[in-house]
Amino acid sequence: MIRFDDVEVTFGEHRAVSHLNLEIQEGEFFTLLGPSGCGKTTALRALAGFVEPTGGRILIDGRDVTRVPSEKRGVGMVFQNYALFPSMNVRDNIAFGLSVQKVSKADQRRRVNEVADRTGLASSQLDKNVAELSGGQQQRVAIARALALTPSILLLDEPLSNLDAKLRVQLREQLKELQHEVGVTTVYVTHDQEEALTLSDRIAVLDAGTLQQVGTPEEIYDRSATPFVCRFIGENNRLTPAQLVSLGGALDATSESYVRPEKLHLAPVGDTTSAPASFEGSIVDRTYHGSHSVYTVAVEDAALRVSVPAGAAAHQWSPGDAVRVDVDPRWVLQYPAA
Repeated sequence: MIRFDDVEVTFGEHRAVSHLNLEIQEGEFFTLLGPSGCGKTTALRALAGFVEPTGGRILIDGRDVTRVPSEKRGVGMVFQNYALFPSMNVRDNIAFGLSVQKVSKADQRRRVNEVADRTGLASSQLDKNVAELSGGQQQRVAIARALALTPSILLLDEPLSNLDAKLRVQLREQLKELQHEVGVTTVYVTHDQEEALTLSDRIAVLDAGTLQQVGTPEEIYDRSATPFVCRFIGENNRLTPAQLVSLGGALDATSESYVRPEKLHLAPVGDTTSAPASFEGSIVDRTYHGSHSVYTVAVEDAALRVSVPAGAAAHQWSPGDAVRVDVDPRWVLQYPAA
């Protein structure tokens, strides 16, 4: 449905987006993920029509919209700061785009009531000033305003970043449910890895304007295509050549190698259960996280972090305890040495 065809965006000497080739399917919840300055918001704004590419094309349903004005692209945009009108009440904010399109008052009211109900806004809130609403409620108003125009594509630029952690978790669940219910193709921008992994059907990871990998959350996390993706997504241990050698040749000791803490398993030294490969080491420290504990284990010439779910261990390890660290080589991500 959406295609970036070798798209480039430059600002003076700075290349914000470089040779972006990307396809987004109809009805998909697709996330552009990366650190600040990676080009994800620029790519979103180019799709919205707010930034004109300096090279390449953007197509929607096979139609070249690269030079088409924003209001003629059939997209709805939700900005990071929501961009609501403080002098208007909630109803008028939601109806703003409809009034610009000269939709009748009766149809405006009907449409506002529909999207307010769909986005979880109570009828009693519609006549309130937006300043009277919480951050989460203002976010719903911004989404309702975008959906009121029945766009074929919904664009969201870090819409949860201004909210506290607990509310972010609550609203991202509601946002995913809403997207499933409405079925609108959604392109979401965030630097938050957890948001991307929990919300997305697929993710594109960008760095310095360059596309690093596109895939499902599982592919991005478990089969990171580049060292950057591996380091950026989630936690990981970088294995040293000495640690790789100690695994007995199961892995290439010359490669840049990583393994995630939850892919490792702790067992007592001398444990009779078999493991594909293992290290021997000693516990250095433990940090408690509620749902899991993270143990720091001295192995060869460096420490490894091992995540153990609450209740999964037969006992709690203490500093100085000798342990075996089991690892399946299939979970070790290796990349050619630079």
